[in-house]
Amino acid sequence: MPDRNKITALRMERQHLSRRADETAYIGLYRDLQPGQNVYWNGFGDPPSLTYRADFNDMEFNRRRQSAHELVKGRFGGILGWIMVRDMELFGCLFRRSAVRTTPLLELIERQGPLTIRQMKEETGMLVKEITPVLHRLQEAFLIYEDQDEGQEDRGWCAFGEMFPEVDLERYTREEALAILLRRFAFRHVEFTADMIKSYYRLPVKLIKTVLEQHSEGFVQRDGAYMLESDYELLKSYGGEITPSVFAMHRADFLVKSHEHILKTQYPHQWPDTLYYLLIDGEFRGVAAGKFRYTTEVDDVIVDLPPEKASARRDEILRAVHALCGENNRIKRYRGVELS
Repeated sequence: MPDRNKITALRMERQHLSRRADETAYIGLYRDLQPGQNVYWNGFGDPPSLTYRADFNDMEFNRRRQSAHELVKGRFGGILGWIMVRDMELFGCLFRRSAVRTTPLLELIERQGPLTIRQMKEETGMLVKEITPVLHRLQEAFLIYEDQDEGQEDRGWCAFGEMFPEVDLERYTREEALAILLRRFAFRHVEFTADMIKSYYRLPVKLIKTVLEQHSEGFVQRDGAYMLESDYELLKSYGGEITPSVFAMHRADFLVKSHEHILKTQYPHQWPDTLYYLLIDGEFRGVAAGKFRYTTEVDDVIVDLPPEKASARRDEILRAVHALCGENNRIKRYRGVELS
């Protein structure tokens, strides 16, 4: 494979972390990083955001897209997030789970919907804790849809076919759908492994390996890593360089989720929560650890850098953590040493 530094520099460029995206570039980026999620710990109830990647307020941009049903919410395997409505067919073919069509709740929604959970409770006498898991299973089977703009207290649930009459959930096989997403994933990552795909999409290893074997045309593979042939050729003459940078990445970020199989054990610590992962010069090199109660409480910033570099970049790293957790949230320690 090409030089590691070139791969990292191109990945930062493709992720719009070295230069932020305008609205046109952002739409393409969002498409490739779907499903979009809100900021872990900090963004409950907010629209999805691709943190650090836009040169405009992408939460408000995505709020407008939600209201116009250009972004739609779904459960895609183990992922709850927002996708572009034009990709509902693609994601449905890949992630749709089997379900029993004769559930009373489904019949009720198809007969009377859209209905809120409160209305379902009144109609059936079921408890909310009984209704909610059934709705989630039906949602994962693409039989119902939760019509929601984030922030609503009570949302309507309707039959999937009523909301998306043009969507053909048989258009692609699972393998064909994953092959399409895999190329998008490859473009934004530059280099990737099967484990990275499993971490991000939470799909079975057998399915991933089948797609990588059957749809290998256009890829270069070596030592378990894959790259688009076009990128392999591009990197031979690519002149991009790594720009020194530090980003505190929340746990639902695309790069964090795709590296989760490595990151979740790479930085052990004594604190209750890993709040953020530190992307330093394009590579994960540490964590902000602590706990989340009503806000983030950063007990220690752990950095995997040589001591002299960790010391020289201390203020830059602390600023990056504050950029996500907020200036008013005190960071108690840096590399185990209490901060005054």
